[in-house]
Amino acid sequence: MNKIPIKDKEILRELANQVAEIAALPVQQETKNLWKALNGLKPVRPMVMIDQVPWHEMDVEGELVLRTEDSFCRGIEEGLRRTLYHWRYMQADMVVESYVEIPKVIRGTDFGITAVEQRAVTDPKNDVVGHYYLDQLQTEEDLRKIQMPEVVLDEEATAQLQEKAHEILDGLLEVRMQGCLPWFAAWDRIAEWRGVQNLLYDMADRPEFMHKIMSRYTDASISMLDQLEAKGLLGYGQSTVHCTGAYTDELPAPGFDPQHPRAKDIWTFGLAQIFAAVSPAMHQEFDLDYAVKWYARFGLVYYGCCDPLHAKMDIVRKIPHLRKISMSPWVDVEVGAERIGRDFVFSRKPSPALLAGGVWEPEVVKRDLEDTLEKCTRYGCPAEFILKDISTVCYQPHRLWEWAKIAAEVVGK
Repeated sequence: MNKIPIKDKEILRELANQVAEIAALPVQQETKNLWKALNGLKPVRPMVMIDQVPWHEMDVEGELVLRTEDSFCRGIEEGLRRTLYHWRYMQADMVVESYVEIPKVIRGTDFGITAVEQRAVTDPKNDVVGHYYLDQLQTEEDLRKIQMPEVVLDEEATAQLQEKAHEILDGLLEVRMQGCLPWFAAWDRIAEWRGVQNLLYDMADRPEFMHKIMSRYTDASISMLDQLEAKGLLGYGQSTVHCTGAYTDELPAPGFDPQHPRAKDIWTFGLAQIFAAVSPAMHQEFDLDYAVKWYARFGLVYYGCCDPLHAKMDIVRKIPHLRKISMSPWVDVEVGAERIGRDFVFSRKPSPALLAGGVWEPEVVKRDLEDTLEKCTRYGCPAEFILKDISTVCYQPHRLWEWAKIAAEVVGK
């Protein structure tokens, strides 16, 4: 194991000390309690989070510049610096925890096939790019490319990471070795393996073939989940799920063993964004009829992403253990609020395009948030505002800071 440079350790311990001081503030527990109330469908007020930030546009006076040399140290440094930046400029309802999570090194959770693609890059500093995926699943023989996983913990690599993290952080922040927190995004993956146009055409022209793809993907996913459970490699104690607060008194389930977490002890999430282009009947047939096998295993479920689900609530609300439903920038807010009612959390995704225009218009942001809040209040919807997928703020970080302040005022923080 490479020795940690003394300078790197000094830098990280100074940053960790700052995070520890913030984590000790009483407001952290107060915010957790607000998330628990929302997630229990008894909200005190709507909650607000900001995630998936264009960090390459955010730096102010070098606050995000990494100064460590060791690659492991740089990963920890990035997380600590971003936490401090978030807290300083755009808190919303974030919770700063008194620990750092280090993922266990778990191998074999892929399905043996990766995307073959061409990329279109507009800003070389931005990891948001365009994709053109080549079709790798054209015949039934190709289905064998989707392999059944063989999940294994790399004990030596995990132990080395744990030892290094303790050397750096002991006495300041707890080190938590986190297991796998899996989700079900079959059609995102299949789109990467085939291309969106190909899979949409084939659902109409070759439905039996598409069912075989989905069946094999589902079998591989359930096999992976079975192995993660059996080998004690699932994670637990999530603070977030799909960019939203995950704090709840309902998890873990009775009989929980931290050495062998079960799916029913944790949240999962799922989505079928490509299915924005298909009918509710096809959505049910090609996604939910399979995905239900996954969701039924977990304690709580968040469903949806960028797909507009307001017109599909009849099928979505049947998902087992469903608690939060994504309401993307493309939904009819009133229809969604009426159909969700008090039964689930209305997880509103305000449009990040409002931060990306040539002119920053904070009054438009405020009106947009107020409109959603008014409709959710009218129908009794537990609500949250989750600003995510922020590709750009035109290199004007203050836009994001102002958005956070406006949102806090709207929800009455």
